[in-house]
Amino acid sequence: MTASDRTQAGVQGSAPGPLADGWRRLRREPAFVVSGAFVIFIVLLAVAAPLVAALTGHGPNEQFNETGLSEAGIPVGPGAEFWLGADQLGRDVLVRAVYGSRVSLLVGVAASAVAVTIGVVVGTVAGYFRGVADAVLSRVIDLVMSLPFLLFAIALVSLVGPSAQVSVIVIAFFSWGAIARVVRGQVLSIREREYIEAARSLGASRGRIIVRDVLPNLTVPIVIYATLMIPQAIVFESTLSFLGLGVVPPTPTWGGMLAEASGNSMYLVAWWLVLVPGLILLATTVAFNVLGDSLRDVLDPRSRRTTKGI
Repeated sequence: MTASDRTQAGVQGSAPGPLADGWRRLRREPAFVVSGAFVIFIVLLAVAAPLVAALTGHGPNEQFNETGLSEAGIPVGPGAEFWLGADQLGRDVLVRAVYGSRVSLLVGVAASAVAVTIGVVVGTVAGYFRGVADAVLSRVIDLVMSLPFLLFAIALVSLVGPSAQVSVIVIAFFSWGAIARVVRGQVLSIREREYIEAARSLGASRGRIIVRDVLPNLTVPIVIYATLMIPQAIVFESTLSFLGLGVVPPTPTWGGMLAEASGNSMYLVAWWLVLVPGLILLATTVAFNVLGDSLRDVLDPRSRRTTKGI
């Protein structure tokens, strides 16, 4: 081997893998960096909620009738005592919004994890085994996706009562069908590839092929769609809480704070009651959506080919 051959082989051997290359590309995407930093900030803020409460000296459900409300019973605005103002019961809006992020993120991530797990299992079975399994599971997916979300939520809550666990179940139930369809389509394509046929010819079992050959090739789309599913779950949780079908008050949630502000029209004289939870909810969902779009644009080969074609 000549020196030039050894140099070329060394360069080829040091070439980054797909994950390293994807991470290098992601770090150069401003949208990914900004949205990722905001998501990390919200997560750290949720974890540090007790610290925020300690710094302000206000608990999430603690009422300050003398300092949080005016003589006319109007909530005081942002200031030195209440950094983002107080609500109609004299509670600190900042502290409640920070504690509300715990509920929204926990329900959103948990519901997305459950939905992704169910969707991957159902989609993989339907796509790989096809035949009767595919026909039955596809009809189940169609049925689930055709059910009305709010009617099902109202019926379930009326039976067992509102709670964070019920919110996770309802959101996951209505979310897994979308990713199951995506996974099924991916598996239908993967199962016809040459390396799958080679594994079959060598006598590999179906379970081994699915675990070692099919699922690793689904990692990127699963991560992308899971990231995009989290903001949808957060919005669903806020909707349930706004309608009184989510977490039971006085536990603070973003949707619950919006419902309290709009229920007695207090937002007409205290704009921060709607603006604070509304902006946090909007910014969080946008950040997760931008993060998912950035992952899709960089990690999805089809997106890269489309970009190069343009």
